[in-house]
Amino acid sequence: MTDYERALYYVLWGKWDDLFTLMLRSEDDLLKKKIERFLNAYYYALSQEEVVRKHDQLIAYLDFATGEQTIYTFTIED
Repeated sequence: MTDYERALYYVLWGKWDDLFTLMLRSEDDLLKKKIERFLNAYYYALSQEEVVRKHDQLIAYLDFATGEQTIYTFTIED
């Protein structure tokens, strides 16, 4: 299983501690930065829209890196 597949699994299942560990161990600097930005937004963002945007950016990068075309996203319901 590649780092990208692991990251996708951790994001989809909300395993943030495992995602953080993957960020520390990965050799892909861009993947590290995308994970860092998402986790920072998840824990410290003032708006839910920021979290969703960083989540979507991370998923889009993972899809690109694995060659997938599917986009997974959160939806915000009022």
